[in-house]
Amino acid sequence: MSKRFGQNFLVNRTQRERIMAELRANAGATVWEIGPGIGAMTALALEAGLAVTAFEIDHGFSRLLRHLFGSSPSFRLVEGDFLKTWKKALEESGAPERIFGNLPYSASNAIVADLIEGGLVPPRMVFTVQKEAALRMAASPGSKDYSAFSVLCTSACKVRLAFDLGASSFWPAPRVTSSLAVLEPRREPVAADDRLGFSRFVRSVFLSRRKTLRNNAMAAGRNGDEVARALADLGIRPDVRAEALRPEELAALYVELERRRPAGPEPSIAMAPPPGL
Repeated sequence: MSKRFGQNFLVNRTQRERIMAELRANAGATVWEIGPGIGAMTALALEAGLAVTAFEIDHGFSRLLRHLFGSSPSFRLVEGDFLKTWKKALEESGAPERIFGNLPYSASNAIVADLIEGGLVPPRMVFTVQKEAALRMAASPGSKDYSAFSVLCTSACKVRLAFDLGASSFWPAPRVTSSLAVLEPRREPVAADDRLGFSRFVRSVFLSRRKTLRNNAMAAGRNGDEVARALADLGIRPDVRAEALRPEELAALYVELERRRPAGPEPSIAMAPPPGL
């Protein structure tokens, strides 16, 4: 095991079966598994008749996975960092019907964000993450957990927290509670045509929760007067903070500001690190 990969293995068979049930995949379905580790969930998926593409960053575990499942025609292994390999896998094999995984706590936000910003939102994604991250995924405007990451997730998906997993379900036992987050595409997603640009804008206006949306936008290079006029045209208070607005309102503001933008280079957007999404 490697500490830098944040590996905690789900050893509770009952919880693994509950996760597999939440996947709701029929035999023959194509699924991606992120971080299979020693293959406990992989084995259940293959037993269910699913076609599994497993993404594993640890070379030692990759050798084990090949030994355990390499002879199965339904198993494919992609070695390396998921963030650096999934787009090539998508080009080669097409979009999966499901994505699931016990995500490393340190990278879970970045992985989910990269998928959504990259336009890959299959019919169902099922992720085991730290409970705090799951709460941010599903948070509503005005709540303490509402963040740019919440906007990104809920603008593209319906997010449901299925159940919690205690530390005793894992080995080694983490010092935090985990939750299973289930994401399904929204029938009418927000900013679907420019998801990456919208996400960058949202991150910029959430940079400091103490500042108004207008001040955060100015710090990221936007024209303050244009922001004020756009807010007024949309009937939004000039002193509003980003965490008070729904994804639809933030998208409407983003579209209005893009419409008003003069021709020329884009402003430099200050980006928060992935864990702080």
